[in-house]
Amino acid sequence: MIEFNCLEIPLLERFLERQKSGFSLRSEIGLDILLRQILQRAYEFVPSESGSILLDDPLSKLPNREENELVFIATFGASSRDLIGHRLGAHHGVVGQVYQSGTPHVSEDVKRDQFFYSEIDTKLGHRTNSLVCVPIYIGKHVCGVLELVNRLDGLAFTKRDMTLLEIFAGYTSFTLQNALDAKRAQDLAKKDDLTGLFNDRWFHVCLTEALINSDLSRTECALIFLDLDNFKVINDRHGHLAGSQVLREVGFLLKRVVDRPGATIARYGGDEFVIVLPATPLQTGAEVAHDVRRAIAETSFVNRDYGYGLAALHLRGTLTASLGVATYDPAVDETDEPIELKKNHLLRRADNAMYRAKSDGKGRVFASEGETLKASPE
Repeated sequence: MIEFNCLEIPLLERFLERQKSGFSLRSEIGLDILLRQILQRAYEFVPSESGSILLDDPLSKLPNREENELVFIATFGASSRDLIGHRLGAHHGVVGQVYQSGTPHVSEDVKRDQFFYSEIDTKLGHRTNSLVCVPIYIGKHVCGVLELVNRLDGLAFTKRDMTLLEIFAGYTSFTLQNALDAKRAQDLAKKDDLTGLFNDRWFHVCLTEALINSDLSRTECALIFLDLDNFKVINDRHGHLAGSQVLREVGFLLKRVVDRPGATIARYGGDEFVIVLPATPLQTGAEVAHDVRRAIAETSFVNRDYGYGLAALHLRGTLTASLGVATYDPAVDETDEPIELKKNHLLRRADNAMYRAKSDGKGRVFASEGETLKASPE
């Protein structure tokens, strides 16, 4: 019996989250089941020993496609489970060639194929004789590839197999796009249109849930308040369209840097952002805040044209962030208070810490221990 494998849902979501769509897929639509079904249908179209779906990572995607990495998110066949989550540089192999060119490829004999990359075979103790690979699109852009290895009947793959798989890949792209569209419709009420982060309304829902879980698990919950420094300068010098583009890129940066299970990242309003970190002590929360502070300070924003007649600005060193960190600790805080009061206390402490960071010179992190504010060390 063939086993179809898939990346776990918490990690899988990010590979179907694209910057322009501004939303993420959650497990309600059974994304893991959908991908397994896609591979099963591909197997039925062109029976093969093994196969894979690889997608680029939208959180680290670069304009130069050759510099990107492709990640095995779903596989089937012998030893294929070991490939789940494995990253492959887009400059490697037939997979990389198809991803870069957007052109399907069939290799009747990989020994005579200049693009074949043998390291995966070495890793798995596998022998590839023949393969076929086609691009996967989301919208109008190639985001990954579908690959089948070794026809089940022992013969080499043919151009007809490639054509069949290409037709099927079109169906796959359509299916994934439909899944994205369906989930987007569900998530619109939770999301900020500009940044793609959660909005303040959904943030309050998530913070309530996080504090309830803290009481049940007896673990701390960290909250980070973030305010962008010098954002008004960008608006005044370059206009509000440039400011909006910066906010959009900050949202994408936060999703990349705060890569922690269960984290909630939201735009609180204007140029303020909040981050909820369940099961996180104050020191760890401060470390995350410093990671964010450094990333914003070191990033060059608006490196591409951002509209018709609006050239890239390459804003580096202009934007910094002031961050405040506070925690709710059920072992210390009054746990029989109403949940809304707990939220208000935590929000106030984090907000006060952020304003202290701002008044103390900007571009800093302050941590709040109870009502005592202190600068958090690097």
